[in-house]
Amino acid sequence: MDRRAAKEILHLEAWLVRVTEIVERGQEAYLNDAILQEAGDSLMIKVGEAANRLSRMSSLPTGDFDWAIAVANRNFLVHQYDEINRHMTWLTLSRDLANWRTSIQVLIDQALQITSEETP
Repeated sequence: MDRRAAKEILHLEAWLVRVTEIVERGQEAYLNDAILQEAGDSLMIKVGEAANRLSRMSSLPTGDFDWAIAVANRNFLVHQYDEINRHMTWLTLSRDLANWRTSIQVLIDQALQITSEETP
């Protein structure tokens, strides 16, 4: 993994941590709070954009993370915002993104090692 990919992976990890914070508030809180919904959308869009960038890099990180699904989710949120189903976005946040974080943990560990080698 090169330095650029490592930094993108660490951005992705930070956003997935924030997703966890939203999910920890619970489904009812999410469904009743427009600000949490918008925050979740923003995070899913960022995750999708990071996946898009990573998929275009010559050294595509391996793992169980399905980059194409994250990109498709981002595109839907950006372009079909008037068709968003909040129960579906909750499932994406609470199930899919939690699984994605687990599936890229090896990449996160590699990225941390690469970026820590840069600092004195």
